[in-house]
Amino acid sequence: MNAPTPFPRGSDEKVAFDRRELSIILGLYGRMVAAGEWRDYGMSFLKDVAVFAVFRRAAENPLYRIEKRPKLRGKQGQYSVIGMDGQILKRGADLKTVLRVLERKLIRAVE
Repeated sequence: MNAPTPFPRGSDEKVAFDRRELSIILGLYGRMVAAGEWRDYGMSFLKDVAVFAVFRRAAENPLYRIEKRPKLRGKQGQYSVIGMDGQILKRGADLKTVLRVLERKLIRAVE
């Protein structure tokens, strides 16, 4: 007979970005830092959502939030980019495609 574990599975599980997803996000982050657009980031891993927040300065509200909501996988798509005002700028099932909305801002910053 198995002894009960102090932390039952499922009770504290959180949504997180996997290594591939973080690689894609951090690649974009690095390019935006090099362009002088972004300076800091923060990550939150909650029960329903993983958030990668991007800041111009550490003491501000985030410029953008990149969210992963697996429950929306079959609907609008699990990835979304949300602006400072809370407006969803892009949503979809493919992270690279969703992040293109921010890539366009990088092109404008370099011009």
